[in-house]
Amino acid sequence: MRAMNDRPSSAALVPANFAPQAELAEALLPHAISGDDGSHDLAHIHRVFRNAMRIAEQEGGDRRILAAAVLLHDCVAVEKSSPLRSQASRLAAEKACGVLTGLHWDTADIAAVAHAITAHSFSANIAPETLEARILQDADRLDAIGMIGAARCFYTAGRMGSALYDPVDPLAEHRELDDRAFAIDHFAAKLFKLSENFQTAAGAAIAQARHERLQAVLTQFIDEI
Repeated sequence: MRAMNDRPSSAALVPANFAPQAELAEALLPHAISGDDGSHDLAHIHRVFRNAMRIAEQEGGDRRILAAAVLLHDCVAVEKSSPLRSQASRLAAEKACGVLTGLHWDTADIAAVAHAITAHSFSANIAPETLEARILQDADRLDAIGMIGAARCFYTAGRMGSALYDPVDPLAEHRELDDRAFAIDHFAAKLFKLSENFQTAAGAAIAQARHERLQAVLTQFIDEI
């Protein structure tokens, strides 16, 4: 029987899990994450990678630049409750530039990766200007909706010390939304808005199905309370 402190870890992911970019993953995975946030761990990066490759199959794009941007998009950890949260993608892009420079990447390719990382963030509010940036933004946002998105929402609320909901007015019909205080407020404050702003046709199609799942989660949650 496995001991409580011997649970499986996303660190068990290896470069082969990122095929056909395994060689690149081997070089970049040691730099991919910092901190202990389970909603931005290697498992998250792997899901975003799979989303990105799925979208790229239909949309195209430079797979090497896209994969590097995915692998390094969360390489600087900034908690959701931090006043620096809106700068997280910029800080990650700066770190990515240093990593790729050390690997002797071409300057233009480094700039392309940095832009994709900077523009992927919802809180940064920067428009993606390249196909790779649009795909990364879509791939990352797909992980914020659907069943995974709901799970990450509740996980993050726990890290922040938030309550699950306001027992008097759970749907905020007579108060302002406050997703720092109540987990399910985050659905209306952010998560339900994400599917409206996808950058690619392939990403938008996947997002619609996940948006409906996310709506179903909230409906069932409200029914049970």
